[in-house]
Amino acid sequence: MSTPPSPPPSVESLVLQLHDIFAVKFGNFKLKSGISSPIYIDLRLIVSYPSLLRQISGALAAIVPSSAHYDVVCGVPYTALPIATCISVSSDIPMVMRRKEIKDYGTAKAIEGAFQKNQVCLIVEDLVTSGTSVLETAAPLRAAGLKVTDAVVMIDREQGGRENLAENGITLHAMVTLREMVSILKQKGRVSEDMEKMVNKFLEENRRVSVPTSVSTKKIRLPYQERAKLAKNPTGKKLFEIMVKKESNLCLAADVSTAQQLLDIANKVGPEICMLKTHVDILPDFTPDFGSELRSIAEKHNFVIFEDRKFADIGNTVTMQYEGGIFKILDWADIVNAHIISGPGIVDGLKLKGLSRGRGLLLLAEMSSSGNFAKGDYTAAAAKIAEEHQDFVIGFISVSPSSWPGGPGTPSLIHATPGVQLVKGGDDLGQQYNTPSSVIGERGSDIIIVGRGIIKASDPVEAAREYRLQGWDAYLMNL
Repeated sequence: MSTPPSPPPSVESLVLQLHDIFAVKFGNFKLKSGISSPIYIDLRLIVSYPSLLRQISGALAAIVPSSAHYDVVCGVPYTALPIATCISVSSDIPMVMRRKEIKDYGTAKAIEGAFQKNQVCLIVEDLVTSGTSVLETAAPLRAAGLKVTDAVVMIDREQGGRENLAENGITLHAMVTLREMVSILKQKGRVSEDMEKMVNKFLEENRRVSVPTSVSTKKIRLPYQERAKLAKNPTGKKLFEIMVKKESNLCLAADVSTAQQLLDIANKVGPEICMLKTHVDILPDFTPDFGSELRSIAEKHNFVIFEDRKFADIGNTVTMQYEGGIFKILDWADIVNAHIISGPGIVDGLKLKGLSRGRGLLLLAEMSSSGNFAKGDYTAAAAKIAEEHQDFVIGFISVSPSSWPGGPGTPSLIHATPGVQLVKGGDDLGQQYNTPSSVIGERGSDIIIVGRGIIKASDPVEAAREYRLQGWDAYLMNL
C-alpha cells in the first residue's frame, strides 16, 4: 500500500519559518516601487534552506485553482527562479526562463527554453507590491507568443499589485497577504501590537502603488496604419504608409561594390521593399547623377532611401557633412542615421538642414555586432532624445526594443533591426543574425534589415520576396 502524500504545510508554519531565518525584517526599507516600508521580506534567503524552499514551492502549486490551466511556468528573475524550478520538477511541468539582460551573442533570446506559441505560462513570483516585476516578465513572454493569464505569489503586500495585474489580464493567486503574515507573527509573540498597527497603517496609506506606464503590458501593438496617423514627421508617416500599401516591412541593405550594382539591385527588388539602405561612401564609381537616378527608382517602386551614414560629430560638422561634400546626401536620402555619442546637438545640427526638406533621422540605439557598447544607459539616452525630437527623429536602429525598460516606446517611432537572415547565426566579423519572426515577434521591432541574405542569393528577387512574406507574416501574428 502506497503512502499518501504529505499535506501541504500550513501558512502559519511557513510564516514562522521565514521569521526564524530572518527573511522577515522590521525597520525602514525602500522598496522597488520607491516607497518606504516598515517591513521587508527577503525571500532570497530561502535558497539556503532546501526544506523550506520545497515547502513553499509545494504550497504555491497547491493554491493555483484547477481552472487556471497552464502548460509552462516561468519564475520572475531572480528570487523566484528556484521556486519555479521546484514547481516544475515536482509537477513535471516544463519551465522557461526570462533573461533580464539579453546577450548580444549566442541565441540572444529574451525567453530561454522549449515552448510553442499560444501555450499558457504561469508566472511564479515571491512577493508582489505593485505588480511591476510580474508585468516586466509577462511582456517578453507575450512577445514570444506565450499566453499569460495567471500569476502565483507567496506574499501579496496588498498595495495595488492584484488590481494592476488584473488591468493587464493577469489573475493573481496569493498564498498569504502581508496583513495576515503580520497578524500571525503578532499572535505568536514574534512582533508587538504597536508594530502590527504600524504595518497596517502603512498599508492603509499606500493601498495602490502605481505601475510605471512604460511597464504596462496591456498595450496592444498598433497596426502600421494607425501609427502612421501618429507620426509627426512626413517621412516617418510616408514610411508607415508604404509598409501598409506594399505589405512589406523589409529593408534591403544594398552593400554592393559599385553604384551601378546598387542601382541594378534596387530596380530588381524594389517591388518587395519599403526601404533601401545605402553606404554611398563605399562606391568607387559614385557620380553626381547617382542620387537622382536612385530617387527615380525609389519613386518608381515606392520605397524610401536610407543612407546609413552614422553621423557622430558635433552639430556644426554634421550639418556640413549632411548637405555638402561630394555626396550631397541631403539632396537624395529620405533618411539618415546618427550616433548620440556627441549629445543631442547632433540632432539639432542635422535637423537644421533636414527638417525643412521633410527628411527623417534614425538614432542608433543598439547595434547587432557582438561586443558593441550601444546598450544600457546609452540606449536609454537615445530613446529620450528621440522622444524630445519627434518632428525630425522617426525612430531607431535597434536590436531588441521589447527588452528596453519602457518597451519599444512611443508608437509613432519606428524600429529597424539589422542582422536578419532566415536562419540564426553569425559571421566571422561578429555580426549576429536573427530570423524575421524573432526580430518582429520576440524583439518587438518593425522593420527587418537584410543584406547578404538577398544580395548573395542565387535569385535576389525571390529571396527578397521570401523575406518580405516572412516579415509581414510575423507582423500580422503579433498584432
